[in-house]
Amino acid sequence: MSLGFVQSGFGLRLRSAKTASDGGRRVRFVTRAVAAPTAPSAPASTIAPAPELYKIASDLGEKNSKKPIWKIFISSILGGAYIGYGSLLALTVGGACPGLLATNPGLQQMIFGAFGLPFGLMLVLVTGAELFTGNTMTVSAAFHEKKVSMGDIAKSWIVSFIGNLVGSLLLAYLAAASGVLATAAGPLAVAKAKTSLPFIQLLVRGILCNWLVTAAVYMASGARDLGGKMIAIWFPISAFVAMKFEHSVANMFMIPFGIMLGAGVSWQSFFLGNLLPVTLGNIVGGALIMATMNAVIFGSALKKKAVS
Repeated sequence: MSLGFVQSGFGLRLRSAKTASDGGRRVRFVTRAVAAPTAPSAPASTIAPAPELYKIASDLGEKNSKKPIWKIFISSILGGAYIGYGSLLALTVGGACPGLLATNPGLQQMIFGAFGLPFGLMLVLVTGAELFTGNTMTVSAAFHEKKVSMGDIAKSWIVSFIGNLVGSLLLAYLAAASGVLATAAGPLAVAKAKTSLPFIQLLVRGILCNWLVTAAVYMASGARDLGGKMIAIWFPISAFVAMKFEHSVANMFMIPFGIMLGAGVSWQSFFLGNLLPVTLGNIVGGALIMATMNAVIFGSALKKKAVS
């Protein structure tokens, strides 16, 4: 019997040969042992681990804040319009259920949150548009990692805020001109309700809102496929809407849209009676809570330099 190795698609195969006698004839038997194929590797996770999520967020903040002003502005116009689309969808679906609001307000608010703003934020993140509320977290994280300066923060926040406002007002005007909700009571009621709350309540609701919104941005930015991004977005965003928290960019559409349809709310009430406290709250939720706390856990905040 002879032994030998031959090359195959799976690597090396062992070949053995044996010769036997059968009535004067020599019969050769050959057997081969084939190596088993390599077991498939475990599927990769659809989202980055927590420490990597923080790095992704800070890298994104550095990238966005270093853009030219005109790019930030145009990207933010798109971001405001996309959130406006989400707000319009929420008003069209969840805001058009007066019977459900009277009998089961919790379910109506859940529907209001489930259909609309998650769609808007998905458009923002997948297309690469800019959102002021997200920038409060990402650019602050980059600042903690010494990747950007205070000047970069000011540029990013101011330009993205103005761009979001322009995009939201533009979409509100187009939506009002389209007449799609011209006779609906929902947009009028929402505009009145949002400008009737005390300053401190709006401030706190803004904090709670952007804590969740930036958590959604934080997770979705580290998701490796569209399905993962959508899941990361849907739960926090639908939750903050259902709990009636306040988002400055969404309000840039909802309240002006109600004003344009005849809600009887003044522009002063919009800017001072809602947008100001909500924006301040959003900054606290995104920059001081989400960015700073994760910088302490995963980043450089409060870490002492090693002594050489």
